[in-house]
Amino acid sequence: MYTNLIESEELIKILDESNTVVFDCRHELTDPEYGITSYNKSHIPGAIFACMDKNLSKKPDGTNGRHPLPDIHSLSDWLRKCGVKNSTQVVAYDDAGGVYGSRLWWLLRWLGHDSVAVLNGGVQDWVRIGGALDTKPTHGCSKGTFEPNPRNISVDAQFISKKLHGHQLLIIDARAADRFQGRNETIDPIAGHIPGAVNRFFKNNLNQNGKFLDAKELKASFERIIGETPSSEVIHQCGSGVTACHNLLAMEVAELKNSKLYPGSWSEWISDPNRPVATS
Repeated sequence: MYTNLIESEELIKILDESNTVVFDCRHELTDPEYGITSYNKSHIPGAIFACMDKNLSKKPDGTNGRHPLPDIHSLSDWLRKCGVKNSTQVVAYDDAGGVYGSRLWWLLRWLGHDSVAVLNGGVQDWVRIGGALDTKPTHGCSKGTFEPNPRNISVDAQFISKKLHGHQLLIIDARAADRFQGRNETIDPIAGHIPGAVNRFFKNNLNQNGKFLDAKELKASFERIIGETPSSEVIHQCGSGVTACHNLLAMEVAELKNSKLYPGSWSEWISDPNRPVATS
């Protein structure tokens, strides 16, 4: 069972097994059609396209962030239509270092499904080892029987507001430093960050080949950030609850377990003018 990362060499061995379901999670925040266009051009054989906006999020209402969590029942029903069972090994991949695949990884963990892993190095690494690509779309070979068993692994804005000045809560913001500091906000209408949050750009989890650093390196890096704070008291956020999943996955790889996600993240936080904003 693969529960966080899977290498291309490992995926190629299980790709044709009936208990493996692969999702193509490619996406681009500034181009909603990028993912499906890329999928239609070529994808890992048998992979099913997972749309960030339609499958991995629900429609925003202006107060719940840009990528609100999908409804549990709707998400579970879609997974069943894709052939997922509670025993299925799910693999998620993208072409952006795992940032979008990690969103599906986290969603499945949220639903209580542990057998889910992100393809380390994405489709680029798959091609590097000689993995085949296909152009034929896949919609799921048979209806699955997946039943969710939801976990309490997320927090909301109210929780953060109450705990904002506590000593046992650490918020890690996965956005680029210039956005975190409020110097160059390119997406959301208000610049800055949640007071007390610390910055850990998600791309720092990757090596020059776009693969995750090894567990030892990730552990040392995150321990410099969290210090004495228990990993279970770490909250991850970003702009809209997507790239934060990458940091959460990296901590799991590093055996720093049970941190949580603030799904609404910055885009939800700033929807209420009464919530404080910091810049630095």
